[in-house]
Amino acid sequence: METEGVFDPETLDAAREAYESVGPAAQTAVRETATAMEFDREEYTDRVTSEVVETARDAIFASLLVVRVADRDAFEAWRADADVDVTVLGSPDVSRVVWHVAPFADAAVAATFEAERDAAVATLRRQAFGRLYRDRL
Repeated sequence: METEGVFDPETLDAAREAYESVGPAAQTAVRETATAMEFDREEYTDRVTSEVVETARDAIFASLLVVRVADRDAFEAWRADADVDVTVLGSPDVSRVVWHVAPFADAAVAATFEAERDAAVATLRRQAFGRLYRDRL
């Protein structure tokens, strides 16, 4: 089993702290992107809203969530011992699985894949954020 990522919060308070910690990075990323797109002051004011910065923060936070990647047998062994509700997305007929656990939510989200590991990891992180974090943060 492989593990990658930065944020693996055990508690909701830890998740909130991690989420808040990426706020400045989101603001900087949005500002630098707008500069690269040559927004003038007026266009920046019109288009760069708090919702835009919040979306960037959501995406940065999600992209840093810790995920585990393994073959189906290792995932099923973990799942048998897991004390959380696990939602599995994707086909049951493929050999690899990526998952993220949110202990404070008593839940995990998993996605199956065969060959496109990076795409599966990115999809899983977005799904995990939407299903496990968004409403709580």
